[in-house]
Amino acid sequence: MLTTVPYTRDLVLVGGGHAHALVLKSWGMDPLFGARLTVINPGPMAPYTGMLPGYVAGHYKRDEIEIDLVRLCRHAGARLIFDKVDGIDRVNQELLLAGRGPVAYDVASFDVGLTSKMDLPGLAEYGTGAKPLDAYAANWHKFLHQVSQGELAPKVAVIGGGFSGCELAMAMAFAIKSIGVKPSVTLIENSSYISGGGNTQRKILAAMESLEISVKTGVKVSEICLDRVILEGQPPVMAAFCVSAMGGVAHDWITQTDLPQKKGFIEINGQLGVVGDETLFAVGDCAVMAHAVRAKAGVFAVRAAPILHYNMRAALTGGIRKTWYPQKNYLKLISLGGQSAIAEKFGFSLKTKFMWRWKDRIDKIFMERLNDLPEMVIPKPDGQLAVGALEILDAKPLCGGCGAKVGRGVLSQVLSTIAQPGKDVVTGVGDDAAVLRQSDGSFQVISTDHLRGLINDPAMMTRIAAVHALGDIWAMGAQPQVALISIVVPHMSDNLQTRTLFEITQVATEVLNSAGAQLVGGHTTMGSELTIGFTVTGVRESMPLTVSGAKAGDLLILTRPIGSGVIMAADMAGLADGSDVAAALTIMGQAQNVEAAVLGPVANAMTDVTGFGLAGHVYAMCKSSQLDADLWQEAIPIYSGARTLSFAGVSSVLMPTNRKDTQVKGVEDELLYDPQTAGGLLAAVPEGSSDSVLEALALKGCFGHVIGCLTEGTGQLRLS
Repeated sequence: MLTTVPYTRDLVLVGGGHAHALVLKSWGMDPLFGARLTVINPGPMAPYTGMLPGYVAGHYKRDEIEIDLVRLCRHAGARLIFDKVDGIDRVNQELLLAGRGPVAYDVASFDVGLTSKMDLPGLAEYGTGAKPLDAYAANWHKFLHQVSQGELAPKVAVIGGGFSGCELAMAMAFAIKSIGVKPSVTLIENSSYISGGGNTQRKILAAMESLEISVKTGVKVSEICLDRVILEGQPPVMAAFCVSAMGGVAHDWITQTDLPQKKGFIEINGQLGVVGDETLFAVGDCAVMAHAVRAKAGVFAVRAAPILHYNMRAALTGGIRKTWYPQKNYLKLISLGGQSAIAEKFGFSLKTKFMWRWKDRIDKIFMERLNDLPEMVIPKPDGQLAVGALEILDAKPLCGGCGAKVGRGVLSQVLSTIAQPGKDVVTGVGDDAAVLRQSDGSFQVISTDHLRGLINDPAMMTRIAAVHALGDIWAMGAQPQVALISIVVPHMSDNLQTRTLFEITQVATEVLNSAGAQLVGGHTTMGSELTIGFTVTGVRESMPLTVSGAKAGDLLILTRPIGSGVIMAADMAGLADGSDVAAALTIMGQAQNVEAAVLGPVANAMTDVTGFGLAGHVYAMCKSSQLDADLWQEAIPIYSGARTLSFAGVSSVLMPTNRKDTQVKGVEDELLYDPQTAGGLLAAVPEGSSDSVLEALALKGCFGHVIGCLTEGTGQLRLS
């Protein structure tokens, strides 16, 4: 949705913890106009730790326990940066990132949780931490599969006898039993007792005994080896899978900053603000309130979220902050492997199946709060409308990227009026770029392209737009030379303009330089939304590749999947899975200079697959070369999630036009007409060279897919 209120302040949320997730939900329902919201998190998903034991035991699927930050950020109108903060410059008010340039803030908040303690000898090499979830879950499911196949012994060691260690030990034992294998799980605790006092401890021990878990207390681990845990003064514990649940520790990068802290945890005051800094907040397990120290538990982050939300708005508007009073006691619900749990509070505990159902309901209600997002509706104008306007408004909202392009049929009508090439212009309209003959006999190619913003992140959009524009140069087998950038930024203050343009030019320079090109200037203006474009040139000694050089018998090689238009359309509507969106954006932002270098010397013709979809670009090659194409549906790579979304009726605005402009006989497949942004290179390669080309691409870590072949004809396409 567009807004006429200028951005004047940057609010940055570091981490996708529970409190920040709840803030995003609230922000989307009641945004603070004028504040640009940014979230920085390593991945598109954030695990809900309360359901982790149930997931390990097999009671939940992965997607049931993950908070989709992509959907939440789309709901909140926030940009989401997939990266890790590893420092802070409080003087210049910048957050330092591991994989890109710094991000400036006016107000920032930290909710990054804890990390596993991994300081035991051998643990990093042969063990895994209970946090972060991604690494632990991947290692655990790989191990469980190997156990089910008889490849590994079902021997597990859990180091740490806190509630987390006990829950994981019981969950893993239950999961192993569920696949029909007798588990051998050992819990190792340095102190003389496990967590929980009195009656609670007895019930946990009884539950572990029923799962045949061996509990060793008062023992010290000295080393982790490939197949065993070495103990001081006792025989080793044999283990094919070793997990550290020794209690979370602060992230190393926090300890290396000048943030006020206690043992690596950020020190905050009663308003959740970082002590001595009016611009910073911290919440959850990464923070400590010196006057009210509490256990590290997600319940505190959840309860603190409304106060954090209120106080950050106060910091952005000059308002008065509220004080948060954390409760001294809280309900603990401890999973016991199967669908059973212990409830404990005030030293009293109760174990029944009802406790599991209660815990399950509490957890699912929390996830429903974050997943139940309102449908995104574009408001219609009031009053009378000109004929035809309502029909367009009732159609899908205008997509970003290549989904916003004008159709090939319309363009062909207009471009047919342009004069044919002459003098030094060898080719013009109809190919990826114009070709100019140089005085020394070499050739220069020139092209221009721009994209309406797919996402709110200017840096990522710049990366994708640069790769997209360079695709025209790579497709002609030319070496990128120089580029001009054209930028439209949303209405914002001078300070935010400076920050935004710095991010854009930094990324543009990086991408172009890595391709061997140079950014030499451009043009900037403010408008209603982010738009980024490039005019690029390239050079080639011999005649550049065009779409008209393909030959009968050539095989078609495609370098990346199709379906990005469907995924981006679904993302805009809040329907896409965040992992699929993140995966697609990552591929779209990757340069294809290596692929071009492999394909260029071999291909008879080449183009890049963009707005007119795979079918449209194959048709352009066939029509220009007087050939037909046979495409093989099973061989065409598809972005994860795109097929499911397409079957559900999701499509880009341009897809129907592409379908009308290009006819494909045989099997029906909507994704052939899906407009691609920064799509793959499509090369017509002699059949005898295809194997060596695919091998060369693989050796360089690139992908190549043979998706069809060309035959004599008149421009007909068939899909089988």
